[in-house]
Amino acid sequence: MATHIKGNVPVDRSAGAAKASSRFSSRSLWIGGVAFTFLIALLGYGLSRIPGFDHVGPLACAIVIAVVYRQFWGYPEAIRSGIQFSAKRLLRLAIILYGLKLNIDVVLHQGLGLLVYDAGVIVFAILLTVLLAKWLKAEPSLSLMLGVGTGVCGAAAIAAVSPIIQAKEEDTAIGVGIIALVGTFFSILYTVLRPYLPLTPVEYGIWSGISLHEIAHVALAAAPAGQDGLAMGLLAKLGRVLLLVPLCFILMYWMKRTGKVQGGAKIEFPWFLIGFLVMSVFGSYVLGSLIPVSEDFQAGVSNVTTFVLTMAMVGLGLNVNLRALRTKAARPLIAMSITSVLLSVLSFLLI
Repeated sequence: MATHIKGNVPVDRSAGAAKASSRFSSRSLWIGGVAFTFLIALLGYGLSRIPGFDHVGPLACAIVIAVVYRQFWGYPEAIRSGIQFSAKRLLRLAIILYGLKLNIDVVLHQGLGLLVYDAGVIVFAILLTVLLAKWLKAEPSLSLMLGVGTGVCGAAAIAAVSPIIQAKEEDTAIGVGIIALVGTFFSILYTVLRPYLPLTPVEYGIWSGISLHEIAHVALAAAPAGQDGLAMGLLAKLGRVLLLVPLCFILMYWMKRTGKVQGGAKIEFPWFLIGFLVMSVFGSYVLGSLIPVSEDFQAGVSNVTTFVLTMAMVGLGLNVNLRALRTKAARPLIAMSITSVLLSVLSFLLI
């Protein structure tokens, strides 16, 4: 063992080298974990370009790949630190960046009337899903996330509320996968039904915006109705996104009031929601007006946001055990599907 005497204190150089080597190894494994989620996210994007999978989207495709990997090769424990970073830190970053998709100015000036519908949709979707889940004896946490995803804005809403209600990472990934697949099915069904519905393009756009799950689903369903239909659909949907923030704080209050915080743990303040609001204000009143940017730049930021969220979902998807999925997801899926059907029918009758 190499020892050097510095003054009267012996210094073990080999011990210092070992610590440095350990830090380097830990950093390398962390980078490897992040890179692993990056790679599977890329594969998800590639799969989503194949006909048939293009309607499902990269988010769901990447989760499917991650889940399949877990079942055949197990969880890559050596690079867990990097995977967990993607699942937690990148998830919050994606929510913050998601704020750029919310144009507060447009909602407040043109969509105030739609906010009433949006609020009703959120309350209806959450309460009905939770009640049905209770009747079906479904897993409560997963059912609540599916209700929030159905009522607000799909995967982004599930990702935002999951730390507040202290949901398991596996449940979060399952919820995101279900919401993506069911929402895709409904958006395709809308496009098939559109020519036979007695709705104007604007009415059809509003119907899509207040009843479909994700922004991408609204865009997919409303695009065939033309620019006016698409604009109204996205406007209605953005109102639901805006209501995500007060909903999260209501859930925080409810968790504390009902004593549902597990193990006496404290609910972390969702600082990422402050970031979400800041980015929403920045995108609404600064970016594009005070700071001129091109449409290509905005599309690029949107793509980066989706990719970061996809990496986070890969990290969550690796926690999914298909054996548990069979027993855990079926009943929440039934509750959410019934809610989605009734939401579509009732919102159609109200327009």
